[in-house]
Formats: sequence, C-alpha cells, structure tokens
Amino acid sequence: MRVAGLGFRVGAPLASLAEALDLAGPADALATVPGRAAAPAILALARARGLPLLAVEVAGIATPTQSPRVMALHRTGSVAEAAALAALAPGAQIVAARVTSQDGTATAA
Repeated sequence: MRVAGLGFRVGAPLASLAEALDLAGPADALATVPGRAAAPAILALARARGLPLLAVEVAGIATPTQSPRVMALHRTGSVAEAAALAALAPGAQIVAARVTSQDGTATAA
C-alpha cells in the first residue's frame, strides 16, 4: 500500500493539495494530522480521487526533512513525511521525496 502524507497551511486551496499529490505520485490513501483532516480542501481531494483519508499522530516520528517551524508546531520535521510513515506499519519507508506545491502552501510525501 502506498500512502501519501500531506502537510498544508490553514486555508491552502484544493489546487495546491492536488498539485503536491500529483508531484508525489500515485497513492492508495491520504494521511495528515488530525487537526487538518477536517479541512475542506483535503476532504474535497480525498473525495475527488476516491481515496480514504487517515488522520494520524505525527509527534516524535523521525523524518528525512527537518523544518524548525514544523518541529515547533508538530514535534516532527515534516508533517507530510511523518503522516505517510504513521499511516503504515512500523518499518515503512518514504519512497517519494517530499514535494511542495508552487505556492508553497502544501507538501506531499
């Protein structure tokens, strides 16, 4: 199973989330932090793509990318990477490098 983790700023548009997902590649499910899982854009993306949306805890998950801002907010280096890892069994690996939408409001891994 391939899960795309998504991180995004409050108010990120659907187009930005879709762009990040497209850059990351195909997925069987989407994952993000619980506080963002009810955002209209990610709900619309999951519905449009026919993918399940998983709300996962990311604190403490080691990620290849390290953002000081994200670390302060979520206690992980990358929400997108950590969400993808958290949605899968222990031992899961990042298979697509973290990508960012052109406007910088959404990331996917």
